[in-house]
Amino acid sequence: MKAALQLLIAGWLAVFSLAAPAKEAAPLADDPLTERRLLAITTELRCLVCQNQSIADSNADLANDFRREIRKLIAEGKSDHEIMEFMVARYGDFVRYRPPVKGTTILLWAGPGVLLLIGLTVLVRYLRRRNDRISDAALSPEELKAAEALLDASRQDNKPQ
Repeated sequence: MKAALQLLIAGWLAVFSLAAPAKEAAPLADDPLTERRLLAITTELRCLVCQNQSIADSNADLANDFRREIRKLIAEGKSDHEIMEFMVARYGDFVRYRPPVKGTTILLWAGPGVLLLIGLTVLVRYLRRRNDRISDAALSPEELKAAEALLDASRQDNKPQ
């Protein structure tokens, strides 16, 4: 029984490994300077598929295409600034991890601070309203007698004997 289970698992692993497409590794450039420039540029660019990874960290097919394109632009003699401008012109400011501050990206830069201020304002207003609702109301004579009776009963229960 154990051998049959192991054979079944081995068969499934073989089927899944054949079905998975093989990822082709991006070819490395012959020049280490080119690779350093590529790494510096790709760490500043966001993978549009993963969105929480840089192009340098992503294994998505689009990231591989971006790296190939950037290598080609480096080979053509483009500067890092020109490559970044090319990528921004093609994919928008969203492709950059640190987009420039301008009219179209002001929400990206100011948004978290504005949301924090709104949250603090709502919290302070809620706490003030809650405190205003809490009042020290005097007890009616009946409520006062009931409270004294409860306290007397509690004191007698706690008396040492």
